[in-house]
Parts: sequence; C-alpha cells; structure tokens
Amino acid sequence: MTLFVNRLSHLDVSLWSPQHGLIGASWHVDAELDGELGEDGMLFDFGEVKPWIKSRLDGGVDHTLLIPTKAPGLEIFECSEGLCVRATQPYPMEVRAPRQAFTLLPWPAITTERLAELLAGEVMKRPPPRVTDIRLRLRDEVIDGAAYTYSHGLKRHLGNCQRIAHGHRSRLHIWQRGVRMPGLEAEWAERLGDRYLVDAADIATGPDSVVRGMMTSRYRAEQGRFMIRLPAERCLTLPTPTTVEHIAGWLARRITEETGRATRVQAFEGVDKGAIAEAQP
Repeated sequence: MTLFVNRLSHLDVSLWSPQHGLIGASWHVDAELDGELGEDGMLFDFGEVKPWIKSRLDGGVDHTLLIPTKAPGLEIFECSEGLCVRATQPYPMEVRAPRQAFTLLPWPAITTERLAELLAGEVMKRPPPRVTDIRLRLRDEVIDGAAYTYSHGLKRHLGNCQRIAHGHRSRLHIWQRGVRMPGLEAEWAERLGDRYLVDAADIATGPDSVVRGMMTSRYRAEQGRFMIRLPAERCLTLPTPTTVEHIAGWLARRITEETGRATRVQAFEGVDKGAIAEAQP
C-alpha cells in the first residue's frame, strides 16, 4: 500500500551551479510512503507525516548553500568562520560561514532528482512503524508569469535565514492604476534574476575586503561569522536589510521613480508568502 502527500513541505535554498553560478531555489516537496495497513485501516496518520518529514528537512538542507563538491574550479577548506568555499567558474565566489550553513554533496552538479533520493534515504534512517519505504520529489512551483530568483542573508534573523547564502524562487506581481503590468513584471524579474541582494550596511570596506570588481559582504549573527564575496555585477545593493518587506518597498519606490506612476508591488519570498508595498510619485 502507498500513501501520498503532495506539497507536504517546501525548501528554500541556494545552490552553486558550475554553469550559472549562485542560484536561489524554492521547491515543493511531494512524498510517497510504502507500508502495511494497521488494524486501524491506515498505513500512517496524515497528521504525523508532515512533522516527521519536515523536521528532518528543516534541520538539514533547508536554508543552506548546496555545494556540488566535484564541480570544476571548487576549493573547500576549514577557516576561522567554520568552512570556506571558493569557486573560479563560471565566475569567482568565496563564502565563509559556520558548517551548518552548507550542504556538501559529492556530485559534479546539483539535480533535484538526486537530491530527493538522498533526502529520502536520510528520512528512512528512523522510519515510523509499518513504513517500509519513502520516495520524495522536489519540484518548482508552477508560475504563470514572471518569477525571480535571488540569494541573501539576514543577520538579525534568529532562525536559519541569518545564513548568508540561502535563496528563493518567487512570483512577482506589479500593479499600476489597478491593472497588472506583465511587462514590468518580466523586466524586474530579469533585473533581479540570480542576483545576490546585499544590505548596504554589510558591505565590507577594510583593506582585506576590497578586491577589484568584487563586492564583499560580512556580518556576525547568532550562529557565527559570515562572509560572501562575488562579482559586483552579480550583486544588487539595498539601503536596508534584504527582508521581503524591504524588497517589496524598494521595488515599489524604484518602479514609481522610473515610470512616474503610483505602483503596488506584491513580492513573494519563495512559495505562498511575501509582502505588499505601494509608492506614490
């Protein structure tokens, strides 16, 4: 007998791609569980499925930077922050952070199929009674219209959002004069696409941080010390923390300034959550 649960949870991560660099991602998690029926006529209580699997995902890959350790141009070593990951292609990157901010995978590239298989194996190390196997599927949210991806870190967050390189894939809705503006949505989704969002207050300016053509962001949070260095062209600087509330407000103001029209922005942060902001010319 097989029990299935679609959209059981979702993951928000960033990953390093040897072809595209730093990418934000948000995936639905679907599950299928095999086993034998109990005397109660059930394989497994639906109310227990979600917390059992979700707790293991939240304590593992969620809100981490996924690193395919066999990708070309990668160097990984211990440092005072915990772990340092350096890359040379497709562009230079360096991230220093506590170990729990990374998920190291011994592959040349990250695929959702392989990751889902690995996660299913981790979950099955301590299965509930009567469950004999589990299969997970990771999939992008179906988005009809513009979607943007980004990575960031929130130093004041008390949870795992403080990790300096985690990300999201999100919807973007923009209204002017009460009408959705798909052209503006596509334009701004492209501007934001695969960018690292930087809080201006976190930009490092010391002599060991200034590298020509690169931007360095550094901060200390509850989990430890964090640093990321990327080409300046891959970064987008906000004058505020890069929470979705501030992202929505920044977008509304920028679009209003450029178009001269009152603008309402609904910026999602991953799946089914986000913030709404408005600005007037």
